[in-house]
Amino acid sequence: MNFRKGRNREEPEINFVPLIDVLLVILIFLMATTTYSKFAELKITLPTADAEKTADNQPKSINVAVSSNGQYSVNGNAATFSTADDFALLLRRAAGENPDPMIIINADAKSAHQSVVNVMEAARLAGYGKLTFATQTNAK
Repeated sequence: MNFRKGRNREEPEINFVPLIDVLLVILIFLMATTTYSKFAELKITLPTADAEKTADNQPKSINVAVSSNGQYSVNGNAATFSTADDFALLLRRAAGENPDPMIIINADAKSAHQSVVNVMEAARLAGYGKLTFATQTNAK
């Protein structure tokens, strides 16, 4: 039964123009607010643990040990400092006349990552670019 003879039924339609406008605004907002950050990279040479020891024709080196509880020692002598600049001064004293010594970092496996970064930062402040890490081979 058709009670509405004179009225034609309109088909519903979806208007996509406002939907596209909203999506473009969201896309522009995301592109404008996205931050593209470049992280600083540290260029270090990691030693291999299975290499044979080379001849001792290397320049004078400074051995920095970091214990698991955050204590430092430079060439076997306990080192206390409050800032990275103070530690850089200790490294300069340990280097003596050598303008660019090799700094060997002996860090305990359970030492905090920040402790090793402190040594690296002090070496950078002291102007020393040669850093390496000591490793221990598995005894078989």
